Amino acid sequence: MTQRVELANVMDRLAVDDLITDYAGAVDDGDWDGYRGLFTPDGRADYRSAGGIEGDAGQVAEWLAESLGPFSTRQHLIVNRRVRFGLLERDTGDTAQVRADYVNPMRRAADTGSVVPDFVGGGRYAFGLLRTAEGWRLREVVVQEKWRRLPDDPGAGVIN
Repeated sequence: MTQRVELANVMDRLAVDDLITDYAGAVDDGDWDGYRGLFTPDGRADYRSAGGIEGDAGQVAEWLAESLGPFSTRQHLIVNRRVRFGLLERDTGDTAQVRADYVNPMRRAADTGSVVPDFVGGGRYAFGLLRTAEGWRLREVVVQEKWRRLPDDPGAGVIN
């Protein structure tokens, strides 16, 4: 690879990383217009494995706003990001696949007496991205929830 190609690859990786971070921030902050803006016009998300819906970004943003409304504090920690660039119409780097793990603690708005989350879930995201004239955008988000811990679930104790 030439230095120019290597630099372009690094710049794409940083832009993709920013997009995934912006996704987490939009969900955590309840910025549903910002959430919609992260997707291509035909972009879709699938939250069915976590008890949600599958649909276009607008439909899913409405569902997220309603279902996450009771939680005043949300924090999506998206880690272990694996990025693979792909081909589109014989050009390199126009698509990307990102597989990343997540942990998502949330706190209910009405319960202000404790710092312990009311809900913690974890799993894996599969993101499909497309390079557009506006930069990298999400074409597909698929959530694979692997576990969930609710307040009435004694589970294992927290390690300090």
